[in-house]
Amino acid sequence: KEKKLSYKESITEIEEILEKIESKEIDLDQLTVNIKRAVELLSACKQKLKTSEEEVYKLLKDIENQ
Repeated sequence: KEKKLSYKESITEIEEILEKIESKEIDLDQLTVNIKRAVELLSACKQKLKTSEEEVYKLLKDIENQ
């Protein structure tokens, strides 16, 4: 099982994939693999953002209730 990447590591990998695509360095087979990977990373980032938002909201509610 691959290790969970941090948000920053995920964004960095997405940027690297975009650079490869924009520079046309990859063939069609690799393009498909890279796009699938980028979608996985984007989904993970979206989930991390949602989780963080929920945690911040909860902390703010806790502060209000003190």
